[in-house]
Amino acid sequence: MKFAVEGNRLIAKSGREIIWLEPWGTNSLRVRMTKDAAMDRNDWALTDEPKESKAEIILEEVILKEPWSEEEGKEGVKCQIASIKNGEITASFNGEGWLSFTNSKGEVLTEEYHRDRNRIDRYCVPLNISGREMKPITGTSDYKLTLRFEAYDDEKIYGMGQYQDKILNKKGATLELAHRNCQASVPFMISSRGYGMLWNNPGIGTVTFGTNRTEWISYSTKKLDYFITAGDTPAQIEEQYADAVGKVPMMPEYGMGFWQCKLRYRNQEELLTVAREYKKRGIPVDVIVIDFFHWTRQGDFKFEPRDWPDPENMIAELKSMGIELMVSVWPTIDSRSENYETMAQEGYLISADRGLNINMNWMGETVFFDATNKEARDYVWQVCKKNYYDKGVRIFWLDEAEPEFGPYDFDLYRYQQGSALQCSNIYPLMYSKGYYDGMTAEGQENICNLVRSAWAGSSKYGALVWSGDVSSTFRAMREQLQIGLNMGIAGIPWWTTDIGGFLGGYIKDRDFQELLLRWFAFGVFSPVFRLHGERVPHHEPEQAVIDGVTQMMTGTDNEIWSYGEENYLIMKAYIEMRERLRPYIRNCMLEAHEKGTPVMRTMFYEFPEDEVCWNVETQYMFGADILVAPVFELGQRQAKVYLPKNQIWRNAKTKEVLEGGQFVIVDAPVNEIPLFVRSEKVYPIY
Repeated sequence: MKFAVEGNRLIAKSGREIIWLEPWGTNSLRVRMTKDAAMDRNDWALTDEPKESKAEIILEEVILKEPWSEEEGKEGVKCQIASIKNGEITASFNGEGWLSFTNSKGEVLTEEYHRDRNRIDRYCVPLNISGREMKPITGTSDYKLTLRFEAYDDEKIYGMGQYQDKILNKKGATLELAHRNCQASVPFMISSRGYGMLWNNPGIGTVTFGTNRTEWISYSTKKLDYFITAGDTPAQIEEQYADAVGKVPMMPEYGMGFWQCKLRYRNQEELLTVAREYKKRGIPVDVIVIDFFHWTRQGDFKFEPRDWPDPENMIAELKSMGIELMVSVWPTIDSRSENYETMAQEGYLISADRGLNINMNWMGETVFFDATNKEARDYVWQVCKKNYYDKGVRIFWLDEAEPEFGPYDFDLYRYQQGSALQCSNIYPLMYSKGYYDGMTAEGQENICNLVRSAWAGSSKYGALVWSGDVSSTFRAMREQLQIGLNMGIAGIPWWTTDIGGFLGGYIKDRDFQELLLRWFAFGVFSPVFRLHGERVPHHEPEQAVIDGVTQMMTGTDNEIWSYGEENYLIMKAYIEMRERLRPYIRNCMLEAHEKGTPVMRTMFYEFPEDEVCWNVETQYMFGADILVAPVFELGQRQAKVYLPKNQIWRNAKTKEVLEGGQFVIVDAPVNEIPLFVRSEKVYPIY
């Protein structure tokens, strides 16, 4: 391997393989590799200029002797080695051309996995497995990419986005690098060994954090590209990553309180009746939501005037009650939409490499607009501006943002940016960016839009991500905890769920009502507090088809008074609790905005020196000071909670003061969620 230096960049060459290593912000490096004549220029998540830093680059010529060469009297072989240091991280090529990363103490953070004959140590296995490989895909100019790292027995791995399981520590997991309904691939991880890594590739693939090796795969790409950062604490690593990919805006005030939502308010009078009832009862609501199929056709992006005759006055009345309106929009364009012909002719739609170009066949034959195409984003925004924004809408619900292909045959679809195999994961980021750019151009600040997926860097475009159409079960609720925590680590601090779950909640069922109360309490201590669901039984439309458009059903009532007086009073008290915590939540949102700090935090994020906190998975910190232990089982009335050491804690309900470094058993009646506060802090929780 040969090395050269260009400015702040270390360049390595071996055959057709070209590798760039350069500083990319504080204590961080960016690594890129190609086998083409020129490096692909897409920056993907790393579009922001990194903080300026001066790298220390060392090139050396050494003589490598095989471990047995002295015994046989052989001379060594001359070769070059090289290293690049940026603050607390150093990347070094050994004499065989493989990379390792160390911290400022010289400790190995991670190193490439390779198994082949070598001239460095006696342990060599001639398997011909490389640490990094780009295999040409026949008939194309693209490559299948594999990157391998060594596995470590003591390593724990967190982040990576949103996967529907209960596993917080992803060591041992295989994850699909692809978006689906309820799944968002945000490929940044933090390791307990003191580093974080972003797989800066929006292509479809997998990652396996195995016990024998870590292996990243992209099925079709033009280059290897990753960002790696080192730090003494998870917080330091997270903040350096946020500096690289961007941070959320400041959460607007309407993001701090309660959001009322259901599938779905059918018309203007129905929605206003609900808003007026909340106002009459003295219950503060920050946001109320108009869900899908309020429109004429998919892709028209406008209210059906039969159901929504006067949106301007409706929105004005809501604002007079202190309520903002959020409206759902889908990226689906029906072949009968008034915008379809123009968008098809201008190339604003995703295309199919073969077969019929239908991306989704539900409530119409539809194609997704191509959010990787700037002109397509601008076109959609201008239509939404005319039909929604100019009427007073200031929050958009960007649903179907994966996008939700039916089926997920990624080798079939193509964007302006390239094949879906190469870039599909960037779709939700670009979807968010289109609305963010449009709203910013109108002078709006602190933009927040609800989105059903994200990728690395989505946060800087005001993306509030929710976890998709999860089921109304305690199992699903339990899974949401690790999802929210890992999304925060992956760089998505604005996150929420459908309180009560989306699918299958029968409102008369006592077990579901208990689930709803437990989820509602969890919602108070989530970044955004949002009630939503499909509640059964459904109400079918009086006419199945009107003017050639299939009409959508609606779910049963989902307001807090819909579940009986006893449950109503409990949920009302939780809304009041959230209101009392508004100053505290505002401060948490400021930290997210300024530093990229998650609002929901793993225990080890706040207490990295407490080994127990790296293993506790059923509790978390809401901000820096409030410890939350949700209840995840039907009929459970007590909870086991770990209080981190070197800290005195106060039970938020009983006011009992306890030493840290111990597990405690606390009561958890159905109207309470176990909460502890750092003893030196005082907040009006109860």
